[in-house]
Amino acid sequence: MGDKKLYRVVFVSQGQIYEIYARVVGHGEMFGFVEVEQLVFGERTTVVVDPSEERIKSEFEHVTRTFLPMHSIVRIDEVEKQGASKISKVEGNVTQFPMPIYTPGDTSK
Repeated sequence: MGDKKLYRVVFVSQGQIYEIYARVVGHGEMFGFVEVEQLVFGERTTVVVDPSEERIKSEFEHVTRTFLPMHSIVRIDEVEKQGASKISKVEGNVTQFPMPIYTPGDTSK
């Protein structure tokens, strides 16, 4: 299992920060989206259950592949160990700067 890559993907969705782990991350078949496959969630090995991890696990329960808009991605890291997947609230007064999306064939410039 040590030879399999693992990625931590942090993105913003509906005013919340999602942190998920996946084995496959790449540019998607759809323009402007990042493709995330083979989501990895922690196994329950203790009596203590993290409600935020259970919430994100149930949200992505039947998802085999998800496409995330590029502008919602905060960061993608290749990691050695998996942490807890979680959903947290955006704190502070910093908001994401809207980014223009390039459209093929735009010759107005």
